[in-house]
Amino acid sequence: MNDTVVTLVGNAATGVDYRETPTGGVARFRFAVTPRRWDRRNSAWTDGSTSFYTVCAWRSLGANLTASVNVGDPLVVHGRLRVRDETLDGQRRTFVDIDAVSIGHDLTWGTSAFKRVARANTALTERPVDMSAAASAANAATAGNGSGSGSGSDAGGPRSVGEPVHKQPWLSEQDESAAPVGAAGVPTGPL
Repeated sequence: MNDTVVTLVGNAATGVDYRETPTGGVARFRFAVTPRRWDRRNSAWTDGSTSFYTVCAWRSLGANLTASVNVGDPLVVHGRLRVRDETLDGQRRTFVDIDAVSIGHDLTWGTSAFKRVARANTALTERPVDMSAAASAANAATAGNGSGSGSGSDAGGPRSVGEPVHKQPWLSEQDESAAPVGAAGVPTGPL
């Protein structure tokens, strides 16, 4: 597919409007991007003209966006560019939309605290049932040769069917305060 993918840096111009649709939840907000340029004549930074975009975020990204973003927050938006022309009241108008793939706070202007959301649908992290026999054989072979790769639920033990493939033992979905923290405030453990 020939999509135009862009990354924009700016500020949330409106609050996030979240709605449930038959195909999943969608969040929308207006995003303001103002370029800054160095004016050599005045030896000062000047603002260019502000461009406004409508950002759409679907499903879990939209739900997390609603809980995380407020008006004026500096953001980095990455997604597919959509340009559409409409005629309203006899005037032709052009609208520029971004179908967001990823959105985050711009940490140039402040700090942010990440909080993992517990997901109701674990199908993305569970091992498929038909693959469990092959995985059990691989885990048994790994445990038998003493390599201790740590791919099982314990330190190399076999994984049971339905157990998440990607475990992060330092991160509790129920209580992040229980996470062991290193000297620099970074969680310690395997990545």
